[in-house]
Amino acid sequence: MIASLNKLRMKKIDQRKQFMNLFAKTISTALVVLLAACSNAESTATGAAMSDNMVPAQLKGLQVATFAGGCFWCTEADFEKLEGVKDAISGFSGGTIKNPSYKQVASGRTRHIEAVQVYYDENIVSYDELLHAFWQMINPTDSRGQFVDRGHQYSPAIFYHSEQQKMAAQKSSNALGASGRYDKPLATDIRAFNNFYNAEDYHQDYYKRNPVRYKYYRYNSGRDDYLKKIWGSELHSKLKDMNTMGMKKSYHKPSDKVLKQQLTKLQYNVTQNDDTERPFDNKYWNNKKAGIYVDVVSQEPLFSSTHKYESKTGWPSFYETIESKNVVKETDYKLIFPRTELRSRHGDSHLGHLFDDGPKPTGLRYCINSASLRFVAKADLEKEGYGKYLQLFN
Repeated sequence: MIASLNKLRMKKIDQRKQFMNLFAKTISTALVVLLAACSNAESTATGAAMSDNMVPAQLKGLQVATFAGGCFWCTEADFEKLEGVKDAISGFSGGTIKNPSYKQVASGRTRHIEAVQVYYDENIVSYDELLHAFWQMINPTDSRGQFVDRGHQYSPAIFYHSEQQKMAAQKSSNALGASGRYDKPLATDIRAFNNFYNAEDYHQDYYKRNPVRYKYYRYNSGRDDYLKKIWGSELHSKLKDMNTMGMKKSYHKPSDKVLKQQLTKLQYNVTQNDDTERPFDNKYWNNKKAGIYVDVVSQEPLFSSTHKYESKTGWPSFYETIESKNVVKETDYKLIFPRTELRSRHGDSHLGHLFDDGPKPTGLRYCINSASLRFVAKADLEKEGYGKYLQLFN
């Protein structure tokens, strides 16, 4: 199938027009070439840069975001289905020449990427919600293309228009990478927006103008099968809904290869090799901020600042957990006398040890390595999918 797609990419625009005429007369003839990929249609016309004075009147005053997710037919269609998105325009970003044609971009020589410029009403949909939707449109671990479309021109990217968008994109990417959803590190570029050139008119709203051809291409591209596999029942869910039900409700341990890429050497040695970090010389022993602590490996919730106290041991200490089922107790015989080791349920991370010299009301001390934890501030709980724990701070 891919060989057929690559062969059809070389057809010229006159062949495409002939096909479209035949398509109008007979569906059976058209289906022979419906496997043409996003790059099948070619034109020698150049794109047009989208400057402020070229923005249609109905789009002025709206917020702008720019995303690249492979074939822009698909990403344009997906963004335009979101409530609050007024328009998504297919085009090119990140290249070296002005006003490139589709044919020039498809050659891979201009270094442009197929992208969509999204105009949205921030009173209805936030930039964070656009980011959440974007991750559910792409394979963020593949920097060499997307699905059946291969090459730099199809690589995924987020082009930020402000420092606020940059910070939001990086935070969203970090949270997704730490979720354990993927067995490879994320490879989606986050870079400053420079320019955007509209693609030719026949590329705009392609899914509306050519619904049968679009659906056939998309079905055979592998995009939807991949997204269903990765997201399951959560696919197409809204960010606020994910937060309500717990965005990180499903926890698991990534592969060892992924862990070595994501964790620092200390974090890896503590969580995977049962090492112990130095007292009074670790990240959270004296942290007094409000929030919760999750397993650095699986992201499962473990402890809260509301149960943290000064034990004078030099390690973070808590007198109880916020999810007892996520903290597994095992007997440790590494010293002369047995101790109660604490491990995370889903991540199987070594956390620390449990002692019976803690304060009331439990009399317990959960002595934990900072390297086994990630702190989520109270202000970020809902955004990161831990909204139900806000009640701890009321």
